[in-house]
Amino acid sequence: MKQNPLNMMPNNEIKLLHAADLHLDSPFEGLGAKKAAQRRAEQRQLLYGIANLAKSEGVQMILLAGDLLDSDSAYAETAEDIAQAFGGLGIPVIISPGNHDFYSERSPYARVRFPENIHIFKSPVPESITPIQGVRVWGAAFCDRYSGGMLHGFQPQKVDGVRDIMCIHGQVDAASAYDPITEAEIAASGMDYIALGHVHSGSGLRKAGSTYYAWPGCPEGRGFDETGDKQVYIVTLGSGCDIKSVSIAYRRYEILTVDLNSGDALADIESALPQGTENDIYRIILRGETAAAPDLGVIENALAGKFFALQLRDETRLRRDVWESAGEDDLRGQFLIRLKKMYDTAKTPEERERITQAARWGLAALNNREEVVSHGDK
Repeated sequence: MKQNPLNMMPNNEIKLLHAADLHLDSPFEGLGAKKAAQRRAEQRQLLYGIANLAKSEGVQMILLAGDLLDSDSAYAETAEDIAQAFGGLGIPVIISPGNHDFYSERSPYARVRFPENIHIFKSPVPESITPIQGVRVWGAAFCDRYSGGMLHGFQPQKVDGVRDIMCIHGQVDAASAYDPITEAEIAASGMDYIALGHVHSGSGLRKAGSTYYAWPGCPEGRGFDETGDKQVYIVTLGSGCDIKSVSIAYRRYEILTVDLNSGDALADIESALPQGTENDIYRIILRGETAAAPDLGVIENALAGKFFALQLRDETRLRRDVWESAGEDDLRGQFLIRLKKMYDTAKTPEERERITQAARWGLAALNNREEVVSHGDK
């Protein structure tokens, strides 16, 4: 890669954009085929969001620390979007493939012709380039789904007046199969900053020895294990290091727990909802004691316009006074008395929960209502 003629910032500062773990072309299996395809198309817009942020922030380099793609079978248009989004920026864009988008002859990184300003590391052995005068950028690539420690013994000789930055995918965990890294290795590297990927939650700025390092996490959640705000990092390296978190996400995953205590499940949910949920994917967990199971179908239909996608989980318990009709001289009473005897002699909370659920299903059937979905079924 040719050196970029851009000058360093005042006081020899350098400003970077650090992102990782976009996982483009994720399957989004829980959303259905149509919405999953929509989400994959929206995911690709993250590339343009990163490019636009780089322009507005005036960064001198973009570091993409692995798992930019979710697999080596990404759609052709995704690799083309990478080239298109970053090719005209006029600044270096550095990619270090991770365990999901590892470098191989059949990966999109090998099949697509990328613009000259985009550099992709292709070896598991750390190597360096000099994309900006006075800055060496080190990196390495996963070349399979797993990797040993790529920083073992890594301690390059320092050069006066040259900053050393690294972009790499890995985890500070000696037992990891995904480039295990230790803080001692980070400190021994002598890097000014290490831009890491693999961990999907933002770490904030960390330091080992004189080396700063961070994981920005994923820039947008893909499931209920990645809830809340997500971000990329703007990193300013001067006499020290400063990180600014910036969100470019269009949608969020959120989990909301609602206690049903008013007798009107829909009203309880609506009163607990924050504003502005229309773009987001929600899981709403219903709890509390109820006389009858909440009608999830009715609730889902009533809330359909408030979310991009909604998942309801019923974790409510049968109200104690429902058992009062046990023993009455009708089918309902005879059904309940048998279950109540089983409930009273149950030895574990799990057994009592199963009996309670059986009572609710039976009552739903006797009342000609749709069976409820238990919290373990959806």
